[in-house]
Amino acid sequence: MPSNEQRREAAKRKLERQLENRAQRARKRKQLAIAGSVVGVVVVVAIGAIAFTVTRGDDADPATTAAPEAGVMPAGRSEPLPDKVSCTYPPAQTPAAKEVDPPRTEDIDTNVENVSVSMETTQGNVGLTLDNAQSPCTVNSFLSLAGQGYFDNTPCHRLVTEGLKLLQCGDPSGSGTGGPGYGFDNEFPTDQYDPSDPAGQQPVTYPRGTIAMANSGQPGSNGSQFFLVYGDSQLPPQYTSFGTIDETGLETLEKVAAGGDDGSIQAGGGKPNLPIDITSVRMD
Repeated sequence: MPSNEQRREAAKRKLERQLENRAQRARKRKQLAIAGSVVGVVVVVAIGAIAFTVTRGDDADPATTAAPEAGVMPAGRSEPLPDKVSCTYPPAQTPAAKEVDPPRTEDIDTNVENVSVSMETTQGNVGLTLDNAQSPCTVNSFLSLAGQGYFDNTPCHRLVTEGLKLLQCGDPSGSGTGGPGYGFDNEFPTDQYDPSDPAGQQPVTYPRGTIAMANSGQPGSNGSQFFLVYGDSQLPPQYTSFGTIDETGLETLEKVAAGGDDGSIQAGGGKPNLPIDITSVRMD
């Protein structure tokens, strides 16, 4: 019978093969699109875009009330990322809530724009589309954890229904302080703001259907906890947005939200009165 380590290695190899196959198909499509633009007549139209706390751990409290007005989250990156990027996942100060290997760090392919994932829960399915082109290091970590079964049979420990509208998951301990034993930096939309730009600390709307990372408010404090936004929520753009939730998933979240929370978290929200556990997270 294979050991847990052998199963994790097999899952990682399978995940890497799937991503590489998708990357090869994406590169071919990109090459064909470039070739078509060279032989055709290209008309360029300039379109102007107007660009105007959820936390984890013990280090900071989350925002729990909406600001009077919020700006608009950037529609996308001002410049696309290179075809391949490197990511860093340094060890965290606290041990992993569930033993896993850290993600790979080199040659993370951004040509795969989207990755479809099915998150099965005890309250229904939540379909996710992960935005690899916007936040590749975050997606790389999420898929690595999913492939190793990190999220399997773990509770969504926090529901917020006032000010913010979100469900927070990804901590196997269910305490809100657990992580994978490593951290990493924010990506989109945080990296679209200069660190000295005050706009980076002003609220923007995280739209209904967003999946984003929770953090402690400190650099490099992303880990495994994420939040699912079931209603427009205003937050500073300091939480990495890395995908969207399908309508079936939003119906599941709204069912849980309708049950309310127990108010047990001082910073806002609490455990859902209608418990919801993740049973599995798998690539489609």
